[in-house]
Amino acid sequence: MYSMSKRKSTLVIAALLGGLLWYSGSVGVVAQAGEGNGGSKTVEYTPEGKMKRLSPAAYRKWVYVGTPVTPNDMNDGKANFPEFHNVYMDPESFAYLEKTGKYRDGTVLVKELVSVGQKEASSGAGYFQGEFIGLEVSVLDTKRFPKDPGHWGYFSFGHSYPLKEVSLPNKVDECNRCHEANATDFVFSKHYPVIRAAIAAAGK
Repeated sequence: MYSMSKRKSTLVIAALLGGLLWYSGSVGVVAQAGEGNGGSKTVEYTPEGKMKRLSPAAYRKWVYVGTPVTPNDMNDGKANFPEFHNVYMDPESFAYLEKTGKYRDGTVLVKELVSVGQKEASSGAGYFQGEFIGLEVSVLDTKRFPKDPGHWGYFSFGHSYPLKEVSLPNKVDECNRCHEANATDFVFSKHYPVIRAAIAAAGK
């Protein structure tokens, strides 16, 4: 009886230790997935380096960070970006931002362009969203863009439908230089309260 009881106790302890080891291993995998190791598994590219267009069904479920707009009416009819920009960040990168206050290697930001629609509503005068008209994506990838400022790549799939299926990165002077001169960490974080709150939370 003593021998059988001792054997059962040994098996129980072994099972518990095995469970703990499995749990520790799982936690380790999750932690590693949150670190920026270069590249992004969220977007796909062709062998020629063209980004494949992301599906709205996917990125519209990401973390919505804000919608800036610089309408023509407030810029003498000559706004560089007169449409609404609905901006989304991939969830893994947002979680990393909340934890560290930094943009991880592999961060993806999607900017879905929407026209300015009606300017009157029951609530009063304003700017209200119209129709989807374009799509742009920016990616922080040290391996794919080792020589580009900030290691960011900027892609445009067009400003009118139908959108392009694939896109080469924009030239450095078209996007990187502006973001380098006017944005924090190449992202206009100050214009997005969701991002500001995430960075502030990381500092506590």
